Order: sequence, then structure tokens, then C-alpha cells
Amino acid sequence: MERRLSAIMAADVVGYSRLMGANEVGTLTSLKDHRAGLIDPCIATHQGRIVKLTGDGMLVEFASVVAAVECATHVQREMRERNAEVPEDRRIEFRIGINLGDVIVDDDDLFGDGVNVASRIEGIAKPGGVAVSSAVRDNVGNKLDLVFEDMGDQELKNIEFPVRVYNVLLGAGSVKAANGAAEAELADADKPSIAVLPFNNMSGDPEQEYFSDGITEDIITDLSKVSGLFVIGRNTSFTYKGKAVDIPEIAARLGVKFILEGSVRKAGQRVRVTGQLIDGATGGHVWADRFDRDLTDIFAIQDEITQTIVDQLKIKLLPKEKKAISQAPTANVEAYTYYLKGRQFFHNSTRVLLGLARQMFSKATELDPNYARAYAGIAICDARLGNWYRAEIPTEKILAIADKAISLDPSLAEAHAARAIALGNDGQHEAAVDAFSRALAVDPANFDANLLFARYCVTQSDLERSVPLFERAAELQPDDWQSPLLVAPVLHTLGRPEEGNRYSRLGIKRAEEAMRLHPENSRPFQLGAPNLARLGETERAKEWLERALFLDPEDPIAAYNAACTYAQLGDIDLAFGALDKWMPNRGMEMELWLDTDADFDPLRDDPRFVALLKQLKDERGSRVRGAV
Repeated sequence: MERRLSAIMAADVVGYSRLMGANEVGTLTSLKDHRAGLIDPCIATHQGRIVKLTGDGMLVEFASVVAAVECATHVQREMRERNAEVPEDRRIEFRIGINLGDVIVDDDDLFGDGVNVASRIEGIAKPGGVAVSSAVRDNVGNKLDLVFEDMGDQELKNIEFPVRVYNVLLGAGSVKAANGAAEAELADADKPSIAVLPFNNMSGDPEQEYFSDGITEDIITDLSKVSGLFVIGRNTSFTYKGKAVDIPEIAARLGVKFILEGSVRKAGQRVRVTGQLIDGATGGHVWADRFDRDLTDIFAIQDEITQTIVDQLKIKLLPKEKKAISQAPTANVEAYTYYLKGRQFFHNSTRVLLGLARQMFSKATELDPNYARAYAGIAICDARLGNWYRAEIPTEKILAIADKAISLDPSLAEAHAARAIALGNDGQHEAAVDAFSRALAVDPANFDANLLFARYCVTQSDLERSVPLFERAAELQPDDWQSPLLVAPVLHTLGRPEEGNRYSRLGIKRAEEAMRLHPENSRPFQLGAPNLARLGETERAKEWLERALFLDPEDPIAAYNAACTYAQLGDIDLAFGALDKWMPNRGMEMELWLDTDADFDPLRDDPRFVALLKQLKDERGSRVRGAV
């Protein structure tokens, strides 16, 4: 049996028994015609695989979630045209449900919750419509000209956790239009939508930036808990930080009806927060207010802002949503301040700043021993330090902290992702995959869950599964350079060099900005160098590699990435010299495959490389692939 991440499409005919009872031969003939002339060719065009057929339906697997949604929407739009002249009581209409999830493959059949959720979503889809899980909606993002209508959390039969479900509005036009049409299209969805721009730091002290950013993030988090509201994610919103903005233009670009902007001034034990809710189409103010309070009232201020927005947009909160919004993460404001400082360090994620972030999160837990988010912060810092920088952190330590966070708040995706890394380090593959799947089920848009799962899939030689996870991570965090630079060699290995080169160029562009902000960090230079070499930019590749080795001359991972670069440059002896330096340190969870790595193609015929592969397999069965 095999596990993999797949997009699953479930479809069946609405009122099939009634149609068969009225005209059995005619119904079967029409269904066959629709399959032969529309459905099967569309599935083939989008590289889908029909897993099974029933009398009135089918289950289809796609490697790409975008392809699955494209196929489903094309079928339903074409079926509308085909049914235009058919009497209503004889029309064949489909319900289609799509989910992105972990599946078990056994004799070409599919099993598991990934399949079950797709089937249950299909059951609540509208006749002639397409319904998708939040994992699908988040992965599609803005790649397709579609509008998604939020149906809220749905309790699905025999599914343990509620699933957020969206209807695809097939009649809507492009949501990418920059001329104001996006606002009208979203009105068709009959659901408010909002982007929260980073609040300005008015304290006169750049070191207080963490506080204004933290307030913004927490307001985004609270608003995201409201099922009747579509909220643009943190990483997209923060691309506008520090920029002069034209509200109608941004609203049109993001496809939202409303924009929230504001400012924060923190002085001693007092805080002033202003907020303005703006109509995205006109630029007019819907609401504005100022809150002058003691610092201890910061959670009450956030709650009031969220509640005011909900009231202004006339959204009815469910009881559990109201409880979730009003529940403060901690009662200790000092602990909250340390947590915000830690989160600010964490977003930059150099080795030094991850260490500082961990210190801040630890201080927060000392001040509040029940602070779930802070424990999750420690766990994900440790996972990144071990996974990205090979820090020697015991598996038991990461597991204990992650489990503590989950026991306090099971909805923290980063804690599940950290737990997955620890389980993987311990050789518990199935448990690690389950933990990653749980992280993505809790929050499909969590950057760490996507990136760390992708890297783990590579260590298990599951390349096909890693690609959409890397792509999703690169989309979720517009300044992330690791995901595109890591997926590029994977795509080359899979025989998709054009896509690989595209991600190399994207990653290099992002890495240049990371180098400007943190010139002391060797990782962008390490990962960028082999990508530059693969693109044929020889001199830049050498410059970046020299910089990486200057910054971290004793780092075994830098030696490994140097070998990747030298191999691409054709410097075979230097490549083997770097591998010799890496070999004594290859323990530290260096589980990747040398013999399936596109970076090492130039070394294939060298007897030294063959001997190295044999040694690795004999000793550890190590798996080496690409820049790490």
C-alpha cells in the first residue's frame, strides 16, 4: 500500500433513481453520451485518473488540485449548455465534490479520509454545482478565474472534524480584474470579504514594530474564525507593509469589498489603537474609531474591533465563533508581549533569529504556563532549527513541547507540523504523515505545515507528492525563497525542467531580497548557488557559493550544497572534495537520495560516485536529493 496527497473529485447524477424509473434506456444512453463526449475527454485532458465508476457516479484522482477544479467547472458549465434544450424532468445534472487530502492506494483503488471527505462534500453540493473543501480553495488561490462562496463549517457524516466547504460560483467572471469588476463579482457571492492592511507603528520607535504587526495578525486571525466572512491571509496582506496604497486599487486587486487599516501607538503601559473600515469600491469610510486604553486592555480592543466589523457588515456569528473570538490567548499581557516579539523574530527565520524567537516564546510560557501558542512557537522553532540548520535537538524534546501545545489547543497547525518532524526524525513514517495531514486539516494555509511536509516527502523519495506542497508554501509566503529553490531540482528530477527553471528564477529573486535584509545568513546563498549553476549563470553561482562558504565554512550542509553547485558547474573534483567534507557529518537526519538527484547528473559515470552510493546504501540507506 502507498500513501500520497491527491485531489479527489467525486461526482454523481442528481435524481438518478427517478430518471431511471421514468426512462431507463434513455437515461443510460444520455449518460454514456455525456461521458464519451464531455466527461472522459475532460478528465484525460486534465491528467485525471478514473478510480472507480458506479451506476450514477465516479471517483477521479488528480495530481493537481487546480486541474481537478478546472475539469469540474468545465464539465458543469458544458452540462448547462447541453441541458438548455432538454426538458427539466429529463435533464442529467451532476453534483461534484472535490477534496485535497491524504489517500491510501491499494490495487489502484483509493481509501482514507481524503476520499471520504470528497464523497461527503459531493453529497451537499448543489445540483449542477461544484463544492470544494477549504484545502482545495486555499490551494487554488487566485490561479483560476473563480469566485468561492463560503458555506461555513459542515458536519459531514462519519468525518471526525467539521470541514469548511465552499461553493464554486460558476456564473461569476474573473476575480482578477483590476478595474473594479471584482467587487461586483464578489457581491454575487452574497458574502462580505475583507483585507486587513498592516497597522502603522506610530510609537516613534522602530523596535515597537513587532507590536503593531502582532495586533494586525491577531485581528486577521480573529476575523478568519467568522464563517460568514472571507478574509485575505496574513502573508498577502503584509506585502503592502510600509507602502503608499490606493484603497480601491488594492481592493480590486485582492477581490475584496472592504479594507481595514489602522495604527498602533504604545507608550509605557498605555496603548492607542485606531481603526478604519473602508469601502473598497468607493474609498469611503464605513466606520472609524480610536481606542485609548491601558495596555492590559489590548485583548478587549482587538475583540471590540472584530465585533464592530462583524456588526457593520451585518454578519451573524455562530455561538462557537463568538466564543472563539472573545477568548483571549493569555491573560498575561507581558507574556503576550514576549510572544509577539518571538513571532516577529520567527518570521525572519535566520538561525540566530530563530534562537531569539525561541527565547521569547520560552519567556512567555514562564509567565503563563498555559499559553498554548507560545508552546507551539517553541516547537516549530525547534523543528525549523533541526530541519533547516541541523541543530541537534532531541526528538523527545520537540514531541513533549508540541504535545503540550496540542493538549491546550488542538487547532494549532504549527504544533502538529513540529510533531510530525519529530516523529519523522524518529523513523515513525506513518505517524509523521498522519501528523502532517492533521496540521493541513486544521489549517490548509499554514506555511510551515506545507513546507515541512514537502521537505519530508522528499526525504521519503515521494517527489510527486512534494511538488504541490512546495508550490503552496511558495504561494502562501510571498517572500519565501526556500520553497522555490527546493522544488526546482525536484521538478528537474521529474523531467519538468521548464517548471524547475521558472521556480529557480523566482527563488533567486526572493533570495536576493533576503540577502539584503540578512547578509549574515548563508542559507539563501547555499540554496541559490546550485540553482544559478543549473540556469547557466556560472559566475553568479561561484560568487554565491563563495559567500556561503565564507559565512559558514564548517557547516556540513553548506559542504553538501557546494557539491551540488560544483557538480552543475562541471567541477567534478571539487564536487567530490565537498562530498568528502560532508560525508563524516551525514548522520544528522541527512536522509535523501544521491542517485536520484538532478544536481548530481554530471557525476553519474564517475566510479567514485558509484562507490559513494554503495557506501551510503550499505551503511544507512541514506536518501539524498538536491540542495538541502
